[in-house]
Amino acid sequence: MNTNRQKTKNNKTRKQQKTASQEAAPAATLPDVVKVQSQRWASGSAQPLSAAQFRAELKAQELQRLLARADQQAEEAVDAMMGKEAAEAAGGSHRVIKLGIDVHLDRYVVVRLIDGGAPQPPQRFEPPEFMLWVAKQLMLADKVFTCYEAGPFGYSLHRKLEKMGVTNYVVRPRDWDEYGKKVKTDKRDAKELALHLDRYINGNREAFCVVRVPTPEQEQERSISRQRESFQREKQRLAAQGRSHALYYGEHIQGEWWQEKVWKTSTAQLPPIVVNLLEPLRRLIAALEVELKTRTQEVEAAAPEQLPVGLGKLTSEILDREVADWNRFKNRRQVASYTGLCPSEDSSSNRRFQGPINKHGNRRLRPVLVECLWRLCVFQPEYRVVKKWRPELANPKTSRPRRKKIIVAMARTFAVDWWRVRTNRCKAEELGLKVQAQGQSATLKRAPSTERKNP
Repeated sequence: MNTNRQKTKNNKTRKQQKTASQEAAPAATLPDVVKVQSQRWASGSAQPLSAAQFRAELKAQELQRLLARADQQAEEAVDAMMGKEAAEAAGGSHRVIKLGIDVHLDRYVVVRLIDGGAPQPPQRFEPPEFMLWVAKQLMLADKVFTCYEAGPFGYSLHRKLEKMGVTNYVVRPRDWDEYGKKVKTDKRDAKELALHLDRYINGNREAFCVVRVPTPEQEQERSISRQRESFQREKQRLAAQGRSHALYYGEHIQGEWWQEKVWKTSTAQLPPIVVNLLEPLRRLIAALEVELKTRTQEVEAAAPEQLPVGLGKLTSEILDREVADWNRFKNRRQVASYTGLCPSEDSSSNRRFQGPINKHGNRRLRPVLVECLWRLCVFQPEYRVVKKWRPELANPKTSRPRRKKIIVAMARTFAVDWWRVRTNRCKAEELGLKVQAQGQSATLKRAPSTERKNP
């Protein structure tokens, strides 16, 4: 009984499978039968097709039709893409693209903003690859804006981007971690640069501080004076290192111990180990002095003929090379801010507190200006700034810290006055400054002064 029931069940299953296979196979229409049979006769075979052969041949033809349709769709897609790229190349599909670039020696990390959209994920490029990618962005948008932080790589990338037609901004470096998350990565910096660039383009000029890019000639002249400054610092470092070696062995040497006359006397008094340690440093300092003298003469040779007494050819030329263009400043506040000699301030409501100088701006100007003002206090007693502060400087009760603060204030004022002179807003004589030619300045006598005497 069970055996018969099982056989019936199996027969029923086979019938269902056969019916399903027949339904899955495409119906053999008369045109298909005629087409397949005509192909068989054309090939030289007069035997009729069986049902299985007919279904296989029909499936093959259907597959060929599907493949032909897929090829046609692919060609249409390619044609549409080529037409889109041509339209993009002609006018651009986006209005503006903004790129924040975190620059490194061997890689650039870039974040892109398209029109008013959100920042896209950061991308990393090698420098040659990045330039090709920027060229593609120029075809995709009407305008392309970029920005990166000023640093040791100079302005070469800026000039390349500007030459390609990109509007680039070199911005002042800053800590982009505004909320103090203590997380600093290249991706975060590039993202913040892109976001602040978007604000700057939309009218927020406080989004970041744009660094003025000098001309190649101005940059080269400034590099020479800065190299001279580095030579000077290196000389001072080696001299201090020699004094440290001597102090370690209980010897105390002062002044320019590397000079030939001083060195001959010191070798007879110092221990052999100290002489052995100082000899290489002395040779290095002697070589640096030669290069330092050459650079100094080169910088001084470019100074103007007429200069105020006490200003000095070297000081005048360093000021001009660091500023590069005095006409860049629109008012005296910008000049004072660029020197970094303005006092810091913490004020709220009726309370006002001014602290030490903020040290913003060009750090190389501050020591030059302060040194210059000490000289002007001696050689320019009729200068209006000197006349204003001279009574307090000459007062023996004025403390040394107070004198230093006064000199800093005078240096800030002199920077503004010199800006007025260099931009022809006034003449040096109108400010009380005596002006003489370079050849005559050496014959001037030092006026009596009590500014720097201790109380």
